[in-house]
Amino acid sequence: MRLLSVYLVPIGVALVSILALVSWNSHYVANDDVVLPLRVVAEKGTPLTPEAALRQLARVPGVERYDTHLSEAPVWFSLHSHNQGEGRQVIEFPSRHAIEIACWDGATLQALGSASHEAASGALSAAKAGFVLQPRVLPVEVLCRARFTGPARVSAVQWPAEEMTLSIQQFHRKSGLLDGGMIVLSLFILITALINRQLLYLQFAVWLILNLRVGAISAGWDIQWLGQTLPQDWLAPSRAMTTALYGIATMTLYMKLFGADLASSRLAAPLRVAQALCLCLLPMAILLPFGIYLPVMWLLVAPGLALMTLGLFGVMRHTQARVAMWFAASFAVTFLSTLAEVLSAALGMREMLGVVNSVTAALASSLLAALAVAEQMRLETQKRIAVQAELEHAYEAMPVGLFTLDLQGAFLSANPALSRMLGYEVLAQNRTLWQQFFADASWFHLREQVHQQTTTELELADRTGERRFLVRATLAHGRIEGVLEDITEKTKATEQLQFMANNDPLTRVYNRRGIEKMFEGAATSLAAGKPMAIAYIDLDRFKLINDLFGHGAGDEVLKQVCERMAMMLAGGQQIGRVGGDEFVIVMPDTAIPLASLICRGIVERIGGTPYRVGDKAFHVRGSVGLIEVSSGMPMRDAISAADRACREAKDASDGLVVYERNASAFHEREAELNLVAKLQGPSATEGLFIEMQPIMSLKNPHDSLNFEVLLRMRGPDGRIMPAGPLIGAAEKCGRAGMIDRWVLSTTLGWIADNIGRLPNTRFVCMNLSGASLNDERFVADTLEILARHVHVAGRLCMEITESVALHDLDNTRRFIDQVRNFGVKVALDDFGAGYTSFSYLKELPADVLKIDGNFIVNINAHPANVAIVEAIVSLAVNLGMKTIAEWAEDAATVQTLAEIGVDYVQGWAVARSQPPERLLTAASAASFITDPELLEMLPNLGKGAALDLQGFMRLY
Repeated sequence: MRLLSVYLVPIGVALVSILALVSWNSHYVANDDVVLPLRVVAEKGTPLTPEAALRQLARVPGVERYDTHLSEAPVWFSLHSHNQGEGRQVIEFPSRHAIEIACWDGATLQALGSASHEAASGALSAAKAGFVLQPRVLPVEVLCRARFTGPARVSAVQWPAEEMTLSIQQFHRKSGLLDGGMIVLSLFILITALINRQLLYLQFAVWLILNLRVGAISAGWDIQWLGQTLPQDWLAPSRAMTTALYGIATMTLYMKLFGADLASSRLAAPLRVAQALCLCLLPMAILLPFGIYLPVMWLLVAPGLALMTLGLFGVMRHTQARVAMWFAASFAVTFLSTLAEVLSAALGMREMLGVVNSVTAALASSLLAALAVAEQMRLETQKRIAVQAELEHAYEAMPVGLFTLDLQGAFLSANPALSRMLGYEVLAQNRTLWQQFFADASWFHLREQVHQQTTTELELADRTGERRFLVRATLAHGRIEGVLEDITEKTKATEQLQFMANNDPLTRVYNRRGIEKMFEGAATSLAAGKPMAIAYIDLDRFKLINDLFGHGAGDEVLKQVCERMAMMLAGGQQIGRVGGDEFVIVMPDTAIPLASLICRGIVERIGGTPYRVGDKAFHVRGSVGLIEVSSGMPMRDAISAADRACREAKDASDGLVVYERNASAFHEREAELNLVAKLQGPSATEGLFIEMQPIMSLKNPHDSLNFEVLLRMRGPDGRIMPAGPLIGAAEKCGRAGMIDRWVLSTTLGWIADNIGRLPNTRFVCMNLSGASLNDERFVADTLEILARHVHVAGRLCMEITESVALHDLDNTRRFIDQVRNFGVKVALDDFGAGYTSFSYLKELPADVLKIDGNFIVNINAHPANVAIVEAIVSLAVNLGMKTIAEWAEDAATVQTLAEIGVDYVQGWAVARSQPPERLLTAASAASFITDPELLEMLPNLGKGAALDLQGFMRLY
């Protein structure tokens, strides 16, 4: 039965159909039609009467057919009927472009009738695409007047009445077959498009409907739709709109099917032009009269049809896709059948081939389209089967557990990975529940979450607590679909990473990040009035252990130090390692007295007993700075204050310094922060001013007025602030260069403004900070300022601290060379207190050695200082340099310095710093001396010393 119904019956039906089409006689074939010659005259100007028309027609030769050439002027024509023997005869006027017609008896001019597609009277009526004259007795001569639209062809065919009836039946049968077949196919494809959501099928369904209408136009069946007659006024506009939409739909479908294949061919660009031209058809169909629209449409469409035909053959030759070939074949049959209809109409043939007409072409096109749809379905089914198999394979091979649960927690499906994770064949039993592997609470939580939100994710542990899992689940179709992932190792790794992120890997105590987080959490209790303390611990001489015995020994000592400190701490107090041998202890809810006791215990624990590493023992001492944390204090400020206290603790006998709340160190820190904020603001130099401290010559005190520029700052309250904190804050915030630029520019500007009142000024000293000297931008700005004040730059003497000069010897030498090009002198400040070395003195072309004040203060009480200063002076003389001794506070010190041979002296014994305007009133630095003993000594200064005045003038 299956063989018969599936294979034999379809094959038999196909064979019989082929036999019928090829060799059997058609039931609807009409014969005995005769084409009648016509005499035709087009009506021009004034309408003709039947009598006048007959007279004009008598002078016109007869033709078988007459073309109107798109003219819509009324046409008069006459014809002579033939005697076809017995039986009733009728005359058909088959032009599908005829709008209305009226006929008369040519002998008597008696009206035979009139007709249009909407109404008829007399012996005339609408038939097929045109009209038919069916009088009881056919006159010998018939006169007719007709109107046409479009490319009409006037002709007349005489039929026996019975054959005419058969021809009409054949016409309507073809029309019904075409309408029914094409509409059913279009609906089928449309439904397929909607079900499969395929835009291609939808386009093809639309194209088939338009193809039906175009075929109807070519066959003259477009006067009706679904058995209903179109209004007469709709015929011409509907034909124009149909052809325009058909052209657009055809091009769109064509490019959808074959655009990708033709994209790289030579036809790609011309086809894009043809697409643009197709879009022009629609507005032309609406705006242009039908008689003008048709030739324009033919002109635009003909090149496009040629390009499409060439492309179609190229695609069919190269592509191997059967869907595309079936669609192409369907498209080609419809296209060629339409072309055959046009050619047969042009050549006057009924049909080019007996079996190839609009109906058979439409049915063949429908069959090919159905084959294309079937092939597409087959391919999609194969793809679905392949995808299903791939999904099943992926489901089985997925490394994470996939499962489906019902709402009672029973497993409905599970992949092998899930069974491996749980260590149990989940689907082996009839009913395996989620609660067998996880806590009951986890199931209730999971079910509640998937009902509340679309997708949920939660972590849970198995019933043993040894393994952790991540569950992602969603509620779908009354079931819970989910993924189970074993994150045991990941959780352990995350916990380890979190520990490493917040803890020191060596000592296992908090690192800087961890102790900061701990501080932030503990600081919240300050708002409630609870106390809090923070301690800073630094190990003394720890670096020596690393240098002598290696980092392994040092690391072991650090571990033991942390263990000893931890023994002294209560719960909640935590240690953090913030440096190599530096630690911070945060003590929340701990008052300063108790914190002091704990810290003293820590100092004793750290240094009380030696640390044993192998066969070696090490002694380590710890210094602790303890502060009381106030509400709102940032951690950086707290650690900075504790660090300062720790540095002070290194000099304390018990190794501990405590800053209680409101200690002076906090105020100093706050003042420093305020200075930093001011220096970083737009008014950084506001309040700055300079004073000048005289420098007296010990060889000839009354001959020169030299001085050092000193920076001062006036606070908001008008009080003068010391320069030390200002310079320290500037160096910390990176604004030292800005301060030095201001001092340099202000000093040179003041000298330039008062150069005429400073005849005895040989040099003006100005300190440079180390940060400025290593700032390339400052160096460039310095050279630019010196260039602006080149006429007074020779009076300037820049003081460079010895330690700064040695930091980058090449950079310092380059800077000295650059400023000396402007005549600027250079002094090495604080000489003897830093890294004094004979080797670097010959590398730096300095002019002055400024002896550090620590050797000058109380020099007479320390013979060693006298010897050191004598050595420095002797060295300077041998190197051709001058010497300046600072911090000279009494006349005896000045007397000793003069005897040693120091060139210049500076200090309170001569004068304190003075406002700049006071220096303008003095003749020399000695003018400021008020000490009677020193005044009495002045006449004797320089006597007995070999003053090389000529050499002095060369230098200054």
